[in-house]
Amino acid sequence: MTLIPIEKRRRGIYILPNLFTTAALFAGFYAIVQAMNSRFEYAAVAIFVAMIFDGLDGRVARLTHTQSAFGAEYDSLADMVSFGAAPALVMYEWALQDLGKLGWIAAFIYCAGAALRLARFNTNIDVIDKRYFQGLPSPAAAALIAGMVWVVIDNGLTGEDVNWLACFLTVFAGISMVSNVLFWSGKDINLRKSVPFIVLIALVLAFALVSSYPPGVLFALFLGYAFSGYALYGWRWLNRRRRRAEAQRNGPPSQEPHDG
Repeated sequence: MTLIPIEKRRRGIYILPNLFTTAALFAGFYAIVQAMNSRFEYAAVAIFVAMIFDGLDGRVARLTHTQSAFGAEYDSLADMVSFGAAPALVMYEWALQDLGKLGWIAAFIYCAGAALRLARFNTNIDVIDKRYFQGLPSPAAAALIAGMVWVVIDNGLTGEDVNWLACFLTVFAGISMVSNVLFWSGKDINLRKSVPFIVLIALVLAFALVSSYPPGVLFALFLGYAFSGYALYGWRWLNRRRRRAEAQRNGPPSQEPHDG
């Protein structure tokens, strides 16, 4: 058996995370092609497949210690295609083109929002709190778009039937990506830490729930996630306002005179 030099092994293992990134890029490109062929259900499913591969590439890179600047840049470019251009084009072809100028403006707002979101993420990656994303993550925004397409088609409707709702959701997702609203990242979860047995049962039930009706459950999950950031923002705003009101009621702390 021929032994592979250590240097070549280390150099070759970097292919592994980039293969997952390439698979995510292919899924995004496939979604665009299927949308051009009016096969929108396939396009929506392809975006969800791209999400799975996108979630795996970073984890594989960390597990195999193969993080690199090239991989980070390649991942961002692939995300722009899979979660920026693809959802915008799928939504436009499916429902927005009948709205004329408003339709392509809504699609552009989403596409531009994804580009700005990725650029800001790359520049603030060492600054922001790891527990939260600043703005709606582009994969979640793409899942919101794809989920709506999938669930509406599964219920026998067309894009023309919900074009105004589709326009609102597209603009909402685009603006949410560039907002300062914080969304839970889940990065504080330690997968190597032991968990109670009830957690495994909950995971099994979650898989069963998704498999029972994938279009509706996935759309509901990501819609809830999209609004969770605004709910958290409102809760923090109310707490700040309550603390400010309590401080005003209590007044400044009294200062007793000191003996001279």
